[in-house]
Amino acid sequence: MLTLEKFEEASEVVQNVTLETKLRYSEYFTEQTGNRVWFKPENLQYTGAYKVRGAYYKISTLSEEERSRGLITASAGNHAQGVAYAAKIFGCKAVIVMPTTTPLIKINRTKSYGAEVVLYGNVYDESYDYAMKLAEEEGYTFIHPFNDLDVAAGQGSIAMEIVKELPTVDYILCPIGGGGLCAGVSTLAKMLNPKIKVIGVEPEGANCMQKSIENGEVTTLPNVNTIADGTAVKTPGDEVFPYIRDNVDEIITVADDELIGAFLDMIENHKMVVENSGLLTVAALKHLNVKGKKVVAILSGGNMDVITMSSVVQHGLIQRGRIFTVSVLLPDKPGELVKVASVIADQKGNVVKLEHNQFVSINRNSAVELRITLESFGHEHKNQILQALEENGYRPKLVKPNL
Repeated sequence: MLTLEKFEEASEVVQNVTLETKLRYSEYFTEQTGNRVWFKPENLQYTGAYKVRGAYYKISTLSEEERSRGLITASAGNHAQGVAYAAKIFGCKAVIVMPTTTPLIKINRTKSYGAEVVLYGNVYDESYDYAMKLAEEEGYTFIHPFNDLDVAAGQGSIAMEIVKELPTVDYILCPIGGGGLCAGVSTLAKMLNPKIKVIGVEPEGANCMQKSIENGEVTTLPNVNTIADGTAVKTPGDEVFPYIRDNVDEIITVADDELIGAFLDMIENHKMVVENSGLLTVAALKHLNVKGKKVVAILSGGNMDVITMSSVVQHGLIQRGRIFTVSVLLPDKPGELVKVASVIADQKGNVVKLEHNQFVSINRNSAVELRITLESFGHEHKNQILQALEENGYRPKLVKPNL
């Protein structure tokens, strides 16, 4: 069982491998939400995520014989690094099975800790099945990423640190994938102060825990579809499910589009890279139907590869109207491009890209299509530019940006 004594032991043990992630007050989100908001930045851990806590504590409870057989786990990335790093400290072999869709940064970092990486399956659940098969064939000791009470106790050390630093916290927002983190955090938070509200947050496309709570039993989703790869789990853990059922006050789901906006908010206002699963709690801040409360949002990880990062930034800028592409038809004669450029310049629009096609029509009065990708200050500024083009007779049409 998850007891206060176990949590106290785990909190002490994990200090051997964790960096101190002090709460960070957010003026931006405090103003946006009407609550006093702090972040628990586990994205700044040495392995880039909180997962090292549960992995290290679990391995510390194993016998020498269990460790000597070698460790194996399945993970979308962050638990993989936690197990690999902890195994390195304990001096034992680690084999990590990861989905084929795992970002390269997570694969390379896992290998850098000395672990053997096996890529198998498209989602975590398929990787898990293969890891269990290898464990049986090779005699490895399996370290579950979430469905293990020792692992959950290690993750719960986060709640211990939050309450010690901010004893009067009202709400803790916690991401949910399989449920290990939320089980540990919610259970310990309630033990320390039953008045603390714990809100679990899942992506809309992978809300296995929400469905399980609604059905009163562990429920498997037919499929998952989310950019939050670290929480893309079909089936939550049956060991941790009762703790979440009993200790989590509410589960909120957020859309992928909200995670894109949250990424921009964290980069621009807090100068922090937070991966999509870690952004669940950031996006959920705007869903809280309370005011004037002290809220801590757990940023669970920051292991995002640069290709994903660039894509999220581009989509975020488009989503907020700060990048857009407009198509206009011009007469095929000299000087027309200058006229369009002048209209845009007068509105303080910044041209990012131009595409000039003279062969869209044989009508020389509207023979040239000009596609202009622009940077603006947001939707209001974008609409001002479009209105100015309209007033000058260009009949602008928004098209999908091709960046």
